[in-house]
Amino acid sequence: MSDLTKDQIRQNVRSRYKQIALQESNSGTCCSASTACCDSPTEISSKLGYSTEELSAVPEGSNLGLGCGNPQSIAELKPGEVVLDLGSGGGFDCFLASRQVGETGRVIGVDMTPEMISKARANASKGGFSNTEFRLGEIEHLPVADQSVDVIISNCVINLSPDKPKVFREAFRVLKSGGRLAISDVVLTAELPPEIKNDLDALYSGCISGASPIDELKMILEQSGFTQVTIEPKDESRAFIKDWLPGANIEDYIASAIIKGVKA
Repeated sequence: MSDLTKDQIRQNVRSRYKQIALQESNSGTCCSASTACCDSPTEISSKLGYSTEELSAVPEGSNLGLGCGNPQSIAELKPGEVVLDLGSGGGFDCFLASRQVGETGRVIGVDMTPEMISKARANASKGGFSNTEFRLGEIEHLPVADQSVDVIISNCVINLSPDKPKVFREAFRVLKSGGRLAISDVVLTAELPPEIKNDLDALYSGCISGASPIDELKMILEQSGFTQVTIEPKDESRAFIKDWLPGANIEDYIASAIIKGVKA
C-alpha cells in the first residue's frame, strides 16, 4: 500500500469521526458507517457487553455508541496502573479505566481527530476526571514516552489503521516490561467479497474492510515482540455485526475478537 493510499485512508477515517464528534445526537452511530444502526449509544453499548453500572458512571456525551466489545472486561486493571487507550474518542473507555486505576493511577487517551480530543477533554472536566488526559496523535506515531505504560486498551480502532505493524510496534515501545495489551477489535474470518473490500468511503471507517485475518494479526503481534498472544473471536458478535451492513451478511466475514499480548 502506497503512502498516498495510507494517507487517504487516514483522512477518510478522520473525516468520519469528526462528523460523529460534532453531531448533537449520536443516536444512529455505531462501529459501522451504515446509517441503519438506529439504537441509542446506551443500547448499542449494552449489546457490546457494558453493564448498566458502567454506562451510568461516565459523563453524558462520552459514550458515542462506538466499538465492538468491552476492553474493560478483559484488561484486569489494577489501582495505580498507567493505561493507554488507542483511539479514545469521546473518552468513554478512559473514564471507566480511570475508576479502576484510582487516584494513584493515570489514563491517557490518544485520538487523531481534534474534535474528538476536544469532546473528551470537555467530558473529563465535566466529570472531574483529574487522572485522565487526552493527547492528539496517530496510533502509528504515539505521543507517549518509551516504557511508560502498564496496559494498552483499544475498542475497534486498530483495524482502521492502514499500517497495523507500526501500531503494534509503537504499542510495544511504550509498554513497560511485563506490560500487557488487552483490546477488542474485529478480525476477518473469511475473505471479503471485492465489492465490500474496496468500498473505502463506506466501509474502511466502518470497521469492516480494514479487518485482518486472525493468523496474519497474530504474526504481526509476535513480530512486534509480543508474547502470550491470544486472539479469541466471539461468536455472539454476529448478533450486532449483522446490523453494520444490513442485507450483506457481513457477519459471515468478520467477528469481534478479544486480542491479548504481553511484553516480556
